[in-house]
Amino acid sequence: MEQRPPKAERKGGETAQELHSCFACALHMHQPTIPAGAQGELISHLQFMFEHPGEGDNHNAEPFAQCYRRMAELMPQLISEGCQPRIMLDYSGTLLWGFEQMGRSDILDALRYLACDPVMQSHVEWLGSFWGHAVAPSTPIPDLKLQIQAWQHQFAALFGAEALSRVRGFSPPEMHLPNHPDTLYAFVKALKDCGYTWLLVQEHSVENLDGSALSQQQKYVPNRLVARNSSGESVSITALIKTQGSDTKLVGQMQPCYEALGLGRVPLGGRQAPALVAQIADGENGGVMMNEFPSAFTQAHHKLRDQAGTAAINGSEYLDLVDASEADFPAIQAVRQHQLWQQLGTGQGAEAVTAAIEACRASDPGFAMEGASWTNNLSWVEGYENVLGPMQQLSAAFHQRFDAAVAQDPSITHTAPYQQALLHLLLLETSCFRYWGQGVWTDYARELYRRGEAALAASWEGPAD
Repeated sequence: MEQRPPKAERKGGETAQELHSCFACALHMHQPTIPAGAQGELISHLQFMFEHPGEGDNHNAEPFAQCYRRMAELMPQLISEGCQPRIMLDYSGTLLWGFEQMGRSDILDALRYLACDPVMQSHVEWLGSFWGHAVAPSTPIPDLKLQIQAWQHQFAALFGAEALSRVRGFSPPEMHLPNHPDTLYAFVKALKDCGYTWLLVQEHSVENLDGSALSQQQKYVPNRLVARNSSGESVSITALIKTQGSDTKLVGQMQPCYEALGLGRVPLGGRQAPALVAQIADGENGGVMMNEFPSAFTQAHHKLRDQAGTAAINGSEYLDLVDASEADFPAIQAVRQHQLWQQLGTGQGAEAVTAAIEACRASDPGFAMEGASWTNNLSWVEGYENVLGPMQQLSAAFHQRFDAAVAQDPSITHTAPYQQALLHLLLLETSCFRYWGQGVWTDYARELYRRGEAALAASWEGPAD
């Protein structure tokens, strides 16, 4: 992804001067891969839903499947009606792989149309993500880039390198942003190394450099996320702000559109720019998204068709429209870092940062370096030692086995032993195994760990080829 495409032209006709506000909506789609096939094989949870329709809400399997493909019907319909619809799509790599495993060519063909059709390219923006839907703060640092690259590989294999070259924005699973300095630095650096130019962040996961919350106006413009590690190195990336919480009603009922209609232009780098309301929600999960979203999406775009000043827009399109330098954007950092830097003072190094974190925890019981997300009522760490421990162990063993060998011979990454071990490592890091509590989901994690260990053991039995 080293070469980026030229800036996109806005097809709605409005210039940055003519617009007073915009809104950008993203749909997040995910189903994990689980070791629950008839013979214990790896299958998509969507397939499991189809095979066990009487359990829980598994009867929604086909409605979910239709949600995964329906934008290929909604978008051309609205365009034919004179509208200028926009949507951003975030599909996990495990979900895309699941469609292939299930032979759901209807879904894949619909997504290929949305990713590759020349007309759709002006209306649909794909966002990158982690292949295995891992939560970044508790993902081993060496695996962050592996997750990013695996998603890129999956997307390019399905839709082509040219389609991948247009993927400029990144959507972190669960909107979970690391706030530990070394993890955040590694995350942002990996994004930039892989060609990403911006990411979506939740407003409560970031703060200004002085520790204050983002101002209301600041939430409607691009910001510059600064990541500084324990050695004092810094890297930054453009951040678009997802406001409010995780309620799917925000997107399901097109609240961002109606919020944008009430906004005016806002200051940005010494000039005025259209305000941007950015939102993301599960694209299939819950009655609102399954049933109400299509009509609400249609109604909102019909409303915009008949008035000027507010427009639907995608993230990269908005950044191209305002055409501002990252230096013009307000500087922000991950939440709680101001408190950490104050405690650290002039200290540097991993040990000094660890000591500063412990001092902050001692003086403030609410202090945490586990990151922040749109689900701050849940912890992705507490109570999951039986998943996190094996995850860390498998990661360490994987890198011990392969890092030096791959550095000497990169073709090893194409071998079955490497790919089997990597597959189980990326799957074990899936957030779902630390979302639903102890029980069958943590059992799935233990089985993935066992198989990952077996794959690594087999790779040691002979040369990795």
